[in-house]
Amino acid sequence: MEQGSVLGFRGAVEEFKRRLIETALRQAGWNRTHAARSLGLQRTYLLRLIRDLGVPVRPAGRPFQPGGPLTPARPPRPPAPTAPVNGPRPAEKR
Repeated sequence: MEQGSVLGFRGAVEEFKRRLIETALRQAGWNRTHAARSLGLQRTYLLRLIRDLGVPVRPAGRPFQPGGPLTPARPPRPPAPTAPVNGPRPAEKR
């Protein structure tokens, strides 16, 4: 925030929220779930605030590290095999 700029009440509140969220994210190692807990917010509400306020989810210049705090917990599942819906049945043994 620049010195001398006029934000008004709403702008000042948004700037305060943005800084508060950035501080919580930094202290939580950029883990959004932990940051939400420390702020006493639901994770989904924190994610909405991050989006609406334009808070960066990772500091600029920080390279992506596989296995880091922003990596998905597990890889996506492969698609389930599909069986014919009304196809022929296998022959029964007698």
